[in-house]
Amino acid sequence: MNVFGRPMFRWIALCVCLVVALPASAQVSYVRAGRLIDVLAGRVLTDQLIRIEGERIVSVAPWKSAPRDGPVTDWSGYTVMPGLIDMHTHLADFADSNPGSILQHSPAEAAMMGAQNAKVTLMGGFTTVHDVGCYRGLTDVALRDAINAGWIPGPRMNVVGAYITVPGGGGDITGFAPDVAIPFDMRLGVVRNPQEAREKVRYLFQHHVDTIKLIASGAVLAVGSEPGRLELSEEEMRAAVAEARENGSYATAHAHGAGAIKAAIRSGVRSIEHASLIDAEGIAMARAQGVWLVMDIYNGDYIDTEGRRLGWPAEYLRKNLETTEAQRMGFAAAVKAGAMIAYGTDAGVYPHGRNALQFAYMVRYGMTPMQAIQAATSVAAQLLRWDRDVGAVAPGRFADLVAVKGDPLEDVRLLEHVSGVMKGGVVVR
Repeated sequence: MNVFGRPMFRWIALCVCLVVALPASAQVSYVRAGRLIDVLAGRVLTDQLIRIEGERIVSVAPWKSAPRDGPVTDWSGYTVMPGLIDMHTHLADFADSNPGSILQHSPAEAAMMGAQNAKVTLMGGFTTVHDVGCYRGLTDVALRDAINAGWIPGPRMNVVGAYITVPGGGGDITGFAPDVAIPFDMRLGVVRNPQEAREKVRYLFQHHVDTIKLIASGAVLAVGSEPGRLELSEEEMRAAVAEARENGSYATAHAHGAGAIKAAIRSGVRSIEHASLIDAEGIAMARAQGVWLVMDIYNGDYIDTEGRRLGWPAEYLRKNLETTEAQRMGFAAAVKAGAMIAYGTDAGVYPHGRNALQFAYMVRYGMTPMQAIQAATSVAAQLLRWDRDVGAVAPGRFADLVAVKGDPLEDVRLLEHVSGVMKGGVVVR
């Protein structure tokens, strides 16, 4: 049994240990970009070679000749840009306007639907999302973790776990008789005072959320909740923001009404979602305090046309009409004032995978095509605090790329039909 003798055995064992200990070299690959949108500099480069090692970009330089140390994805006939970022999605939910239908789906069904939503979002060119709430609490955490583990395809997800909301508010389950029992996981974020706000935020971070979502005002798509009404108090929001900061993170606030927007800004949130009824003072406050605006200015058209066709509740349609045009005028004023605006769509209200429909609206209401693309790349990455990893085609960042036929700086609607998608150096479309 001791054919090699003890000295030989020790030598073989040492060799095995050394092989195991040595790190494997990251696989080298390349992308040839015919046109490359440099969102950091706001310019377009031509005929560029992007070198990728493993999941990350290591260099971007003019094409000279075909490299020999790795495969080349030939996108020389395309415009290439960073993977897109949607700062307001709801992947881990069913898109259904019927208030009663939410109790007709199990947590397992919500997770399976989330997997489908994640896949079509990625195929649409959105390689990163801020997923800002689901009614089945923590389903988004499970979805994010499944994507990160490689079990299912999907974008990089920053998740909030549940809505921090008042009882009967825009993030609660409403429209039911008083004796209907609502499952515990659907009310994880319901709070009644500042102490409960801190406790619920702490609970969410203990269960591995990334950020926090506050429902500062009423909502359009919630029974008995008015968009212009303040719901969470400023004290409750301050408590939630403080707890988020103690966990090394931040909070964003759903806020339609002008008063709710200002209260949320004073409480210390990092961004305002919707901002439908924002006024000049709110815009000035957001700019002065460095607070981002995430305004879903496409969404109102979908709610009005499809909502009427499908027979959505009259309350929803009324509130949508009261906020849609006001939001677009507020968006135009915020662009003119130089406020920080990130791309966010509220995908989930309308079908996932169609996130790029909003680009044309952002251009129509005051942005240049470059500004709209930056809002969905470098600007969104800054808001997310992920700008070392995503949001630009630059050394050190993930090789998340999108290829488009034609020039989206001439026709931004081309982004509605991307031709190629890469996530982490792997072509997924």
